[in-house]
Amino acid sequence: MNGPVAEESGERRVSWVELYFDLIFVFAVGETTHVMVTDPNWGGFGRALALFFLLWWTWIGFVVLCNRNDEDRIPLRLFVLAGTLPSAVAAVETHAAADGHAMAFLIALAGARLVLALAFAFTFDHARQVSAGYGVSTVIFVAAAFVPAPWRFVLLAFTLIQEAGFLLLRNDERGRERKRGRAREPGATRPARRSRAESVRAMFKPPADPARRVDAAHLAERFGLMIIILLGEVVVAVGSSAVEIPVHGTRYWLGLLAGLVLAAALWWIYFTAAAPISEYVLRASGGNPSMAYGLYAGGHLSPAFALLTMAAGVSLALSGKAPPAAAWFMTGGLAVYLMGSRALVGGGRERSGPLLRAALVVVTVCLALLRPAISTTGVVLVTAAWACAIAAYVTWRFPDRLKGVTADPLTFFRPPHAE
Repeated sequence: MNGPVAEESGERRVSWVELYFDLIFVFAVGETTHVMVTDPNWGGFGRALALFFLLWWTWIGFVVLCNRNDEDRIPLRLFVLAGTLPSAVAAVETHAAADGHAMAFLIALAGARLVLALAFAFTFDHARQVSAGYGVSTVIFVAAAFVPAPWRFVLLAFTLIQEAGFLLLRNDERGRERKRGRAREPGATRPARRSRAESVRAMFKPPADPARRVDAAHLAERFGLMIIILLGEVVVAVGSSAVEIPVHGTRYWLGLLAGLVLAAALWWIYFTAAAPISEYVLRASGGNPSMAYGLYAGGHLSPAFALLTMAAGVSLALSGKAPPAAAWFMTGGLAVYLMGSRALVGGGRERSGPLLRAALVVVTVCLALLRPAISTTGVVLVTAAWACAIAAYVTWRFPDRLKGVTADPLTFFRPPHAE
């Protein structure tokens, strides 16, 4: 995918080997959806979320690896291809891990981190800390495979937090401030902690080390492609459920069309409003890694899993007798998708914006309360219609939001009338 546009602008595009790597995660995320379908309650939801969280941060590591390398060189391709092997094993073992047999799953993820440790060491000149961090992660993941709960979860949580730190959240400027503070005379006043507003402003400063700069075009495209993959899970859920219905009556056609319309509306909401503004804000920050974390690595986690939750809800709703959780999976998933993708946020001038957004989210969740009065297929219809209405709203508001963010990117994180 490295075409003329990328060469003229100097920005990287997603390479073919990255697309091949993402094929593994098509299968992996599909398995987490299946966990919720086979165990349609909040316990199944929690297990699917935990598994997806581990898989997501594995994928993030390879995204950052490819983003930091300026060229799609042969050594990079070989490391990415090597990473597909343990990642594929983890995908196969996802269901076993959900059932409590997580040893093979965790060891496979440890193998993926070993590949990342070697890849950062041999393909990137300024990534010794990242390489060492992934080496530590490899050891901890192997240890977690043999440690019972709840200590296993403590180890994994610690590992993922430190991975986020050394990949994107390490702030060289704050590190220099701490060093200068230690060099001061005894009794000198320690520098005050930054306020939230100061922290946001700091994220709009390019990194002091140019090697840590994030390529905004590449990152936006890579996450956009992942959203497409996850939207594919919604389409697959609609199609596979419809195929199992023996009688193609009114319910069949209404459910099939409503599910496809819902998927199209979700696509529209993200790529019309959320995607372009997020990419613009990252560009405005000069490729600040902390901004990349807030917008993409951490910021896209909730909307990504929300798509899988909606896929599970649609699958349960269209396959026959649906449990009560099916409606909540759809409406709750849509609400989280809207909040996490920040499709309703960004640069508008209306004072009622926060209240209006909160009202839209609350109404979205409460659509599940229609379930006693209408069928679950009816909830799919209503949810699809509501998603279309929101898609129309964000399309109408998008020019004003983009104008506001262009004038002052800080409005993406705070209302323009805030002091």
